Formats: sequence, structure tokens, C-alpha cells
Amino acid sequence: MSGPRTLEPQLDPRERERMQRAFAVPRARVGLGVAVAIVLFLWSAEGAQFDFLKLGDGAFNMVDFVTRLFPPDFGKLPLIVELLVETLQMAIVGTVLGALLSLVIAFGAARNIAPSWLYYPCRWIMNVIRSIPDLVLALMFVSAVGLGPFAGILAMTLGSIGSIGKIFAEAMESVDRGPIVAMESVGASKRQVIRYGILPQSMPMLTSYTLLLFEGNVRGATILGLVGAGGIGLELTTAMNRYDYGHLCAMVLCIIVLVTVIDQTSAIIRKRIT
Repeated sequence: MSGPRTLEPQLDPRERERMQRAFAVPRARVGLGVAVAIVLFLWSAEGAQFDFLKLGDGAFNMVDFVTRLFPPDFGKLPLIVELLVETLQMAIVGTVLGALLSLVIAFGAARNIAPSWLYYPCRWIMNVIRSIPDLVLALMFVSAVGLGPFAGILAMTLGSIGSIGKIFAEAMESVDRGPIVAMESVGASKRQVIRYGILPQSMPMLTSYTLLLFEGNVRGATILGLVGAGGIGLELTTAMNRYDYGHLCAMVLCIIVLVTVIDQTSAIIRKRIT
């Protein structure tokens, strides 16, 4: 006995042709896009002096550098752990403050929430902050509050507003308009629409992006230390300047372990909330 037959919808030939035209991508447009992408890549590679041959010539030096890193020297493991904890603390504080401030400015940068007179200034502020490198922000705060993790926290907090604030705003703009229209039709205020219509829909994405921000801040905190903004970065620079490759390798391995643990934990949390 044969199984149940699947009934396929029968479309009118004209309707089928209309659907094919609507969803088909013109070959000429695809070819033009590919050609433009290739030309843009070649132009960029030429301007950026991209050269595989030079990489091949320098492969021996790379192998020599990696060879010097081993064996790792864990003689200063207590110092490494202390600096990693400081780096983690910087990332936690910077992420919390950055996420809260980013959420505030995201309300003004979301087109479906803010009026035009507030929307464009908020977007402009985020663009300006996003265009400033984190190391420049760290140097600015080091000159203001001195060396140490506090300067790094301030740099991460301000830098987060430019990057994650834009993503927060776009997450709020991408929510389903149905519940919002329904609430507005029954006379709900703007505050009620945001609280009961926009935030519940966007909260999983906001939480996921905050975890991604935390992962990025952990990595970024290791770099900010290069300019004296706390964390393990300063010790990395000192080890490189002293050619203490064993100590450098030990720090790199410990950073890899920390970042891997954080990435896996964040992935588990994101999987549960999405």
C-alpha cells in the first residue's frame, strides 16, 4: 500500500511566470556585481601592498619566532592569574556600564521610537565615537585619570556606546510592528509601547549582543594595557621588550584559556535565550 500522496498547489501559468519574474535575479546584475567586487578587491590589494610572496619569504622568521616561545615559562603564574583577573574585572565593569549607556542612547537612535530631532543627533554621536580607535580613547583617559585599570574601563565604556549602541537601536527597529500597532490603536502611551511592545521582543537580541560585547571587551582589555590602561597588556609588552619569550608564551596560553571559557559560556547562554 502506497503512502499518502503530497498534494502540490497548482498555479496558473501566468501566476507562475509572474512569481518567477518577481524572485529571479537578473544575470546581468549579478555579473556586474561580481565584476565590481573583483575590481574593488584588486584595487584595495594594490593600495594595501598585499603580497603573498612577501609572506612566503617571511615564513622562516615567523617559524623562528614561534619556536622561541616554547617551552612556556609558568614561573610567574600567580602574577599572570592576578593580571587576568584584573582584565576580567575591567571587562565586566566596562560591559555593564557600556551596555546601560548604549541602551539609553539606543532609545534615541531607534527610528520607531525617537523623533527626528533626537534620532539624528544620537546617530551622529555614535558615529563619532565609533570612528575613534579604542587605543586613542585609552590614551585620552590615561592622561586624564592616570595609569591603571580605571582608564581602561572608561575607554571600554565609551567605545561600547559607539559599537553596541547602534546594534541595540537596530534590534529595536527590527521588532514586529503588529503588537505595537495594536497597542497604539487602543491608546497606549509611548512609554507603554516601549515597555510592553518593543523591549520584550528585542530583549533576547539585546542580551545576546551584550554577551558578544563582553567577549570583545575581554579581548580588548588585553590590548588596552599596552598603553598603560590596566590589564595584562602591559605585562605582555614588557615581556616582548625583554625578549622573555617563555613568560610571553605562558601569558598567551592563559589568555587563550580564559577567552575560550568565556566564549563557550556565552554560547551556552545565547543558545538558551534565543
